[in-house]
Amino acid sequence: MAAKTEGGVRTRPARRAPGKGSLPAGAVEHLSRAARVARGRDARAVAPLESHADFTPGGARDPIGLLSGQAESRVAELVPVRHGRMLVSPFTFYRGAALPMAADLATTPTSGLWVQLCGDAHLSNFGAFASPERRLVFDVNDFDETLPGPFEWDLKRLAASLEVAGRDNGFPAKARREIVLAAAESYRTAMGGFAEQPLLQVWYAHLDIEKTISDVRSQLKAHGYKAAKKMLAKAHTKDSTKAMGKLTTLVEGRRRIISDPPMIVPIEELFSDVDAGQLYDEIHTVLGKYRRTLQSDRRHLLEQFTLVQVARKVVGVGSVGTRAWILLMDGGGGVEPLFLQAKEAQPSVLAEYCGRSRYGNQGERAVAGQHLMQAESDIFLGWTRVAGPDGVNRDFYVRQLKDWKFSFPIEQAIPSGLRVYAGLCGWTLARAHARSGDRIALAAYLDGSDAFDHAIADFAETYADQNERDYAAFGAAVKAGKVEAATEI
Repeated sequence: MAAKTEGGVRTRPARRAPGKGSLPAGAVEHLSRAARVARGRDARAVAPLESHADFTPGGARDPIGLLSGQAESRVAELVPVRHGRMLVSPFTFYRGAALPMAADLATTPTSGLWVQLCGDAHLSNFGAFASPERRLVFDVNDFDETLPGPFEWDLKRLAASLEVAGRDNGFPAKARREIVLAAAESYRTAMGGFAEQPLLQVWYAHLDIEKTISDVRSQLKAHGYKAAKKMLAKAHTKDSTKAMGKLTTLVEGRRRIISDPPMIVPIEELFSDVDAGQLYDEIHTVLGKYRRTLQSDRRHLLEQFTLVQVARKVVGVGSVGTRAWILLMDGGGGVEPLFLQAKEAQPSVLAEYCGRSRYGNQGERAVAGQHLMQAESDIFLGWTRVAGPDGVNRDFYVRQLKDWKFSFPIEQAIPSGLRVYAGLCGWTLARAHARSGDRIALAAYLDGSDAFDHAIADFAETYADQNERDYAAFGAAVKAGKVEAATEI
């Protein structure tokens, strides 16, 4: 009977176990440790470790067509903004090209060892944020594309992003390879460690970024360590109060979101032909649906806040053009702000290659993947569905806009700093995969040698070459008028 993986859980159809009667359909199969080790080793016969170096672009590749096709479901006026951001550099192009890479990964050898994938695990989609206990933790922080799939797809996406970023920063080839190898080795050794730990210990594992930076101080040059500490200290100031000062102003004694089209547009301006009272009645209905997705204590907390105003806000690179809203909430007297972000969740770019999500709401898909992969998630993380004015139902996930969030400044990186960062990303990705997949089979597959590391580094170099060709083709399409891009925004 063929095994099936949903949300990282390995299940089988109903069968009869000796002396135990029938297992219900979808029941979790509990294999012995020896069977799990054998499963990992057997996977090497299907996809040898060295095979992960392979990538040969097919003649039918059409990355520009795939990117243009994504525009159909996005806000038309924002699509040129997305394309303009992708034109900045090969790295920003790579950030926006998750779909073409998913199509490419589907042509590569696969291990068959499935986990919950981030789906877009490039190095800018890792970062620090506040835990509910008010510690600064480091984790994967973008789940727009999350879906179960082969574990190596996330690692290849991360590795290639490190190679591309290293080239953008002018690092020599040797330094770039050391950076990519640091990520792959960290992933492999971390998975080996998780395989030896009890499941609950794996589940509780997290990366305290401030302690970790102190621990790796010897690997950073003095100015790199000081810069890291400064950035982490700055992260503590990034919260709803600071966002309120930056994004709002007082108008006749009332706090209002500053209009800055097309980047930030209050909802009253977007739908000026609709009565504002009716508009906010509908928003309150949507918020009610969202509140019901929170656990009870967090729902109680959210109910202490009232909605002040909503605006559309452009975010990221790959996400530009999807609908993203910021919601200014107030906990009392205009001095206790809470900014929430509602971000549209469309089907994952992996869906065509890994199968449709088990969740009917794409926002729930993103939230479920985030809870499964992250050690600690935002307390306001939930989902909802909105009936758009065009009659199309759109799914959203909701979280805090700012809560000590910090992203590594790639353009300011030096080789030693990026090498340390790559190691943190590799460990974090392994921990996420160990939670959702079979960590024992994965460790057995990786085998403890560096053959896998070097195969991933070879792939990263080959794929970075392809990314440069795709970036050039994208620029040519813009120049020829086949793709519209707004480079002045």
